[in-house]
Amino acid sequence: MNFRSTMMASAALAMLTGSAYAQDAATVAFLMPDQASTRYENHDYPGFKAEMAKLCAKCTVIYQNANGDTALQQQQFNSVIAQGAKVIVLDPVDSAAAAALVEIAQSQDIKVIAYDRPIPAKPADFYVSFDNEGIGHAIAQSLVEHLKASGVPAGAGVLQINGSPTDAAAGLIRDGIHSGLKDSGYKTLAEFDTPEWAPPKAQEWASGQITRFGGDIKGVVAANDGTGGGAIAAFKAAGVNPVPPVTGNDATIAALQLIISGDQYNTISKPSEVVAAAAAKVAVQLLKGEKPEAKTSLYDTPSELFIPAVVTAKNIKAEIFDKKIQTAAEVCTGEYAEGCKKLGIQ
Repeated sequence: MNFRSTMMASAALAMLTGSAYAQDAATVAFLMPDQASTRYENHDYPGFKAEMAKLCAKCTVIYQNANGDTALQQQQFNSVIAQGAKVIVLDPVDSAAAAALVEIAQSQDIKVIAYDRPIPAKPADFYVSFDNEGIGHAIAQSLVEHLKASGVPAGAGVLQINGSPTDAAAGLIRDGIHSGLKDSGYKTLAEFDTPEWAPPKAQEWASGQITRFGGDIKGVVAANDGTGGGAIAAFKAAGVNPVPPVTGNDATIAALQLIISGDQYNTISKPSEVVAAAAAKVAVQLLKGEKPEAKTSLYDTPSELFIPAVVTAKNIKAEIFDKKIQTAAEVCTGEYAEGCKKLGIQ
């Protein structure tokens, strides 16, 4: 090999090595929407960080939480681009506003993974989430079956509490609830979209409906544990005993305790670490220039959607504690210890 060929080969090897190093030492951002739910701090980010450490030990992970502020999330998005992020995992505060962020990133060859909440107006490079419409249908269907088994007659009324109107995932959950209630024989007395998923706003609205409908409310389909907890607080403040069955979603510790005490009927077990780990795998594949395998497509975006489990008092031990999603030490505290004992949770 002559000198020129040797130099060209060395240069090519250096470029390949540099490219590999850039992938191995790349920066990945994990941008979450709010702190109204404890899941992002306690489950999603730790799960993502742990999987990234396994798959790309030299990668830098930047975590930001927008605390329900669309403008703040845009600032954070621009900031991580300035810090050299090559892949951004984005759970948008406002799904419509996020379309512009995707366009900005993709114009700079930065990959965007839509996480938990889809971005309908502008396809991201990939979408990872639980099946949100399936969640809405499941919690509503579970409540309907419970009402029928309890002898609540057809024509009785329920309340529906949805999530944030700016969250496309909340819209999917809402649509699933509608389909779950559609042929149930029960009527929806009133429906509410909860700004920012804020439990106090759900509680305030539920209080007004209790005043309006009183004992005609036979159940509440709430889109997550925070809004469900707000509804339960409203019933308790109004002196309603027992509280009508209320649904939830996320399997927060507070919701699990309410199920154990009998104040909440169901929730959805969706260990966020599973979705976070999947997002990390997709991020690393995108860094390597690979095409992640899509199990389905949503809003023209290649997607992977996980199917969660409905949790009630009947299966809480098997779904939550036997699977080590939570421990008795974390949940069965104080006033909930006796309820745990009755359910066989040790």
